[in-house]
Amino acid sequence: MDESVVRSMAKWPDVPDVYGWLSLDRRGNWLIRSTGATPGFERIGNAALRDFISRNYAADARGCWYFQNGPQRVFVALAYTPLVVHFEGAALFDHCGRRFQPAQSFLDDEGCVLMQGKLGIGLLDDRDLTGFADQAGNLPSIDRKTIPGRFGFVARPAA
Repeated sequence: MDESVVRSMAKWPDVPDVYGWLSLDRRGNWLIRSTGATPGFERIGNAALRDFISRNYAADARGCWYFQNGPQRVFVALAYTPLVVHFEGAALFDHCGRRFQPAQSFLDDEGCVLMQGKLGIGLLDDRDLTGFADQAGNLPSIDRKTIPGRFGFVARPAA
């Protein structure tokens, strides 16, 4: 976490958590709840804000993923998994820009590829499926409904 975030957590320890404002889509985009005339979520376009969220993204003991925004935790609704991985050349990276080393890969019942690594379970960005299929071989299958429980995360955190 950023040093400024750590300092603010120590200075203001009792700031209430936020739910329902931030989400992560299946391609690793951060989405924020729209306050305009159209309800829903919109992609965060500001690169500095996306980077700040990514540097301060973590999970609590319940398996709920959040962005530590200064002293406040902003819990993230997950479209699928807490991480989204993609290829940059031959290397894999998660949506936060961290190198991702898969220990095991799976194919779910919807045709999505999931990869388990030290950082957790990640969904392979659908734009990389074709390239991955050429080198994947047969992957063990996994039922999508079992993934949050099996890999210890909560897709829709609540207070």
